[in-house]
Amino acid sequence: MRMSFVGRGSAFLRSLSLLLLAVLSLAALPGLAELPTARADGGAPNLAYVVGGGNGIGVIDIVKQQVQPSIRLAGDPHMAYLSLDGRFLYVTQPTLGTVTMIAARTGQVVCSAHVPGAPSFMAFDPGANLLYAAGPEASLISVLNPANCGLLRTIHAASNVAGLAVAVVGSGISGGTGNQLWVSESQALAVYNSSGQRLATVAVPQGPLSITIPLGSIAYVSTRQHTIIAVNLGTREIYPTLFRGGDFGTMDYDAITGDIYVPDKTSRQLAVLAPIVPGSPPPAEPDHSFTLSAAPQAVAITSDGQFGFVALANGDVAMLDVPARQIVKVFHVGGSPHFIITGLYPPALGTTPATTESSNRFITVALYTLTGLVIIAPILFFWLRQRSGQGQRQQPKDESRSG
Repeated sequence: MRMSFVGRGSAFLRSLSLLLLAVLSLAALPGLAELPTARADGGAPNLAYVVGGGNGIGVIDIVKQQVQPSIRLAGDPHMAYLSLDGRFLYVTQPTLGTVTMIAARTGQVVCSAHVPGAPSFMAFDPGANLLYAAGPEASLISVLNPANCGLLRTIHAASNVAGLAVAVVGSGISGGTGNQLWVSESQALAVYNSSGQRLATVAVPQGPLSITIPLGSIAYVSTRQHTIIAVNLGTREIYPTLFRGGDFGTMDYDAITGDIYVPDKTSRQLAVLAPIVPGSPPPAEPDHSFTLSAAPQAVAITSDGQFGFVALANGDVAMLDVPARQIVKVFHVGGSPHFIITGLYPPALGTTPATTESSNRFITVALYTLTGLVIIAPILFFWLRQRSGQGQRQQPKDESRSG
């Protein structure tokens, strides 16, 4: 009888353990642990979103090598950021004057914010969890809450805005001010902290436009004089005219090698610049380039440094094998692409912040409940086993007395 009880108790404990592991695995699914964190430079090689492609946002399944049905979105969408879990897209719509948050899996609009200046540029501060949006028709930068599209405050630039980027520097640069927002004004780069305080002004007479800032200490900036320059984030030193070309599109970088990818619309080429090493002379640029069938509008390099995707003016997307330095496939999404970003497949659960929060609460309660059971169950099991053993030891004595 005791062996049977022990066997059943062990099976019960094993069942509890397996159930706990199952819930832990569920909790580890992308996006169930926290509200969305946005991102724009590349991403995991599962899906590519082509902003302005298709009927609003073209979608390419990179794993299946197929073009998927596009996400319908009006307002001439120009730029997007994607949450790290792949759940939400944040998209600028300049002709509507809005920034919209979309559930990537369903295309459902979650929330939107009205933004002045025909919003075309976005940047995200992962440290402060802030989304910045601005456009070329106003000197205002809107600071948004990415969880609900709420306007938190407005930053006043010195001129109409021509580009935005966040330097993820933490406390390591410029006196511990935290991450920095870099803004392209008419003839300068303005630097702000997450509270909207202007920290510095870097004169750029060439007229700064698009900005890309890899991890490290160097920002890369395209200018109205068709050049690429670089700026040291800490010293504000300018490296003038790294590369001269035509009309440049939205740049990106390879997080593995530090290479900068520059779409040159005029020459129909994608120029690849070797990274600057502070303290060393700038390298000869470009390091290499790709010739394309149409004018490149934007590029995205996946976070593993294996693939690149170039959105072309004719509605095509060229897929690059980055290490092999060759074009391996061309997809056609149609429309008029302006921007491209890659990322994870959207998770199956939670397509809105509310459902995401509900899923998080359910899993949290389940985890605490099961953790309590796993702690209490062994105590109860051993106590019952001890009681059973005491009963069996007393039984022979009772039988001898009755005899």
